[in-house]
Amino acid sequence: MHAHARRRTGLGELIASAWRHRELTASLSRREVVGRYRGSVIGIAWSFFNPLLMLAVYTFVFSVVFKARWGVALEDAPGGFALILFVGIIVHAILAECLGKAPALILGNANYVKRVIFPLEVLPWVTVWSALFHAGISTLVLIVVRALLVQSVPWTVVFFPLILAPYAVLLLGLTSLLAAIGVYVRDIAQIVGIVTAAMMFLAPVFYPITAIPEAYRPLLYLNPVTWVVEQSRAVLIAGQMPDWTGFCIYSLVAIAVAWFGFWWFQRSRVGFADVL
Repeated sequence: MHAHARRRTGLGELIASAWRHRELTASLSRREVVGRYRGSVIGIAWSFFNPLLMLAVYTFVFSVVFKARWGVALEDAPGGFALILFVGIIVHAILAECLGKAPALILGNANYVKRVIFPLEVLPWVTVWSALFHAGISTLVLIVVRALLVQSVPWTVVFFPLILAPYAVLLLGLTSLLAAIGVYVRDIAQIVGIVTAAMMFLAPVFYPITAIPEAYRPLLYLNPVTWVVEQSRAVLIAGQMPDWTGFCIYSLVAIAVAWFGFWWFQRSRVGFADVL
């Protein structure tokens, strides 16, 4: 295999590569999760405490200081505001982790580029799976806390992984795209940090979408976080079925983004070794 050889860039190759290297991806994902907490006193337990600490701060700021209201029944239950807010934090945290790591993904694994024959296209998968792992831990905390405080958990929570599936596919494409660009344009990391923070406030994470004038709501749906947050709250909080039409549209867009990101990554990788 030549380092500068052109790789296949089709959608079928994206799927085939993921399946072909599934064991390697799983191994690297486990290493990514464990390595984050290596050397800390409580280790992987930080995956529980980090979102809870953030939740406590945000809940105080938005429910006590700004006195924000969601206008839903669960809000008046003990801890109801925190649960609603937590859903938005979980969804945005997946994007923040993926996009935050993406620009330095290849730069931080330069040894894979220069010294060995390695399927670099699995690295974005590792980043996405790691983010989903932490989201899964946070979701488990959410469900347990809801069961303790509200004494009920809607059966529609089973749809939450389905809601996250196209979101993960879209983030895979964005991670691949930014990882490739980050090799050539080092400033992209600074831009991504600003955009990621902006996407948190331009999505209904800290406020209900009904708080936005109706004329501007379609603009919020250009943010990939918005639809996922709304549907996640529907299945985790309100006990409603997903919006299947929206799911189909979002899935098609996600596949297109994933394909483009993979295409860009495969075409760009021929110069990685020279730049690094």
